[in-house]
Amino acid sequence: MLRILTAVVFALCATPSVFAETFPSRPITLVVPLGAGGAMDVIIRTMNPKLTEILGQTMIVENKTGGGTVTAAQYVAKSVSADGYTLLVAPSGTLTTNAVLYKTLPYDPLRDFVPIALYAKVPFVLVVNADLPIKSIPDLVSYAKSNKLSYASTGTGAVPHLATELLRSALGIEMTHVPYRGAPPALTDVIAGHVQLTFADPSLAPPLLKDGKVRALGASSLSRIGIMPDVPPLTEVGVPGFEAVSWHMVVAPVGTPPDVVEKLHAAFKTVGKQPEIQEKLVGMGLIPVDTPSVPELKKFLDAEMLKWRHQVEKAGIAGSM
Repeated sequence: MLRILTAVVFALCATPSVFAETFPSRPITLVVPLGAGGAMDVIIRTMNPKLTEILGQTMIVENKTGGGTVTAAQYVAKSVSADGYTLLVAPSGTLTTNAVLYKTLPYDPLRDFVPIALYAKVPFVLVVNADLPIKSIPDLVSYAKSNKLSYASTGTGAVPHLATELLRSALGIEMTHVPYRGAPPALTDVIAGHVQLTFADPSLAPPLLKDGKVRALGASSLSRIGIMPDVPPLTEVGVPGFEAVSWHMVVAPVGTPPDVVEKLHAAFKTVGKQPEIQEKLVGMGLIPVDTPSVPELKKFLDAEMLKWRHQVEKAGIAGSM
C-alpha cells in the first residue's frame, strides 16, 4: 500500500511537467474576430501549415465575428481553458482602443491576456478625391482654410478614424467625421466626392491610385509601404513624427503556463521570419514584424494603450459606445 501511495503522489507531482513536455498533444484553435477572406484571416491561414509543421499539431482557424471583435475576445478571455489550445488573433483595437471606446467591456485587454507574438503592422495611405486641387499636405492645409472638409473612416474608433483625428490635430485644421461600415463603401464615397479623404486600407488603394480614382498624400507608417513604394510616409512630407498603424497580435488567456507561452512564441517567431510569409505580408500591404520577446510585447501593449487612450480622449469619443 505504501508503495502504491508513493507512486500516486509521484505521478501527481510529475503531471504538470509531463503536460508541459508534451504540449501540444491535440489541435490548437486560432480564433479570428474578423470575417473570412480579410487580411488577418488570409495571413493566419497561410501561416497555419508551417505552424503545424513546427508544433506537430493541426491549427484550426475559427472566425468568431460580432461586437466589434468583442465577442471573440470575451470568448477567449472568459470561456476557454488557459492551456494554450485556444488563442486569439487580435487587431490593435481589440487590445487597446476597445477599452476606452466601450462604456463597459466584458474583458480587460491588459489583464485577461498574455501576448504570444506580434507578426505584422498594418499601415494606411491617406487618399483624397482626385478632382480636388490637393496634391500635398500643404495643399490640404491651404484648402481646409477656405473649404469644408469631411473624411470617411471604417467606423468610430477604428484606426483610420483615430489616424485622421491625429492628423487633423497635427495640422490644426477642421474636418467632419463620416463613419462607414467598412473600407469599400468609405472609398466609394471618396471617389464620388461625397467625402473628401480617408486613410485607405493598403490592399485596396493601389488599383485606385493606378486608375487615377484617388490621389495619395502619404502613408501612415514611418516607412514606405512595400506595394506602394512611390507613396512617402507622412512624416517625410509635412507631418513630422506621424505614425498611426494597426497591427496583428496573437494572445492567449492569462494563466497559460509560461513554458507553453514560450513554445508558441518561438513557433510564431520562426514562421514569421520565413520568406514566403514575409512576401505574403508585403504583397497585402502589411509590414512584417520580427516579434519581440514576451516581456517586450507586454511593454509594447502598455505603450500602445496609453497612446491610443490619449488620442481617443482627445477626439472626444472615449466611452461613447
